[in-house]
Amino acid sequence: MKKIAVLPGDGIGPEVTEAAVKAIKRAAIKHNIAISLEYGRIGGIAIDETGSPFPEATESLCHRADAILLGAVGGDKWNHLASEKRPEKGLLSMRKSMGTFANLRPAAIMPGMESASPLSPRVIGSGFDILFVRELTGGIYFGEKGISLSDHEHTAWDQMTYSEMEIKRIARMAFDEASKRRKNLVSVDKANVLKSSRLWRSTVENMSKEYPAVKLSHMYVDNAAMQLVINPRQFDVILAPNMFGDILSDEAAAITGSIGLLASASLRADGKGIYEPIHGSAPDIAGKDMANPIAAILSSAMLLRHALGEEKAASSIEASVYEVRKEGNRTPDIARENETAIGTAEMTKKIIRKI
Repeated sequence: MKKIAVLPGDGIGPEVTEAAVKAIKRAAIKHNIAISLEYGRIGGIAIDETGSPFPEATESLCHRADAILLGAVGGDKWNHLASEKRPEKGLLSMRKSMGTFANLRPAAIMPGMESASPLSPRVIGSGFDILFVRELTGGIYFGEKGISLSDHEHTAWDQMTYSEMEIKRIARMAFDEASKRRKNLVSVDKANVLKSSRLWRSTVENMSKEYPAVKLSHMYVDNAAMQLVINPRQFDVILAPNMFGDILSDEAAAITGSIGLLASASLRADGKGIYEPIHGSAPDIAGKDMANPIAAILSSAMLLRHALGEEKAASSIEASVYEVRKEGNRTPDIARENETAIGTAEMTKKIIRKI
């Protein structure tokens, strides 16, 4: 019996998570997988109920589970809180507690979505398919931070630090993933300016000797951002430090036409981790049956594949999503002016029927 911790979170999180849970249950029945689901609180709703964005009960649940399915956290309601008490702090704390150092973010143009991309068909073509491997528990987001007041002026700082160990473990995952794909890995850094990036580059370069079949190249982050819109088809797997990976993967998400279509997995070496859509909590559309459930449903497929080793179940979910999309079904975020959009519930229903 595999245990899945379900953390719906805030805003549209509960709506899209419900869709993902339905997909998991349907796939589990079809492929004879024994699972149990247990729900927990994280983010703003956890603050309201417990005073903490990542309560001890939720942390305990996460460590007992084989995988974690997450919705989204945050919202204007909690923006007045100090940074260490906001919903987003719960997400960072969970990643640190679980040791999920690697974030896998696939970004590809889904069939029928070519016209939704802000880039021209000439640039997109039919080969836009990138996997981002982002370091998740180090770098500037987790480095020493502070603010001081001197001579009536505030000064703030955020330290970007990486050890060889942190770089090696994320690089190894990137090389492994590249080995399964087109064997092309681009490592992103800012080695012309940052010492941490120089260590990053030299460490990744040394590790490439263990993967002679994978072509490794290096790219400064500003050039990588430019190349993503000039010629995104040149990329296969992109390896990046925490902050650079955060920014570049969101840029790639926009290229696909909607962040409501993209899943992610935050993993540790044994595959156990956190599976979530890359979009935010979108409180402005929460409860309006407008949220796109596809990213959450595809996240459930990643959960089945990476955490539970259920490739057939994962593939059946992905195939159903692609089939429903090919039929022209669109939620409001991806519907064109002359198209009728369907809601969260209807899109979910259509996908579940196909599994």
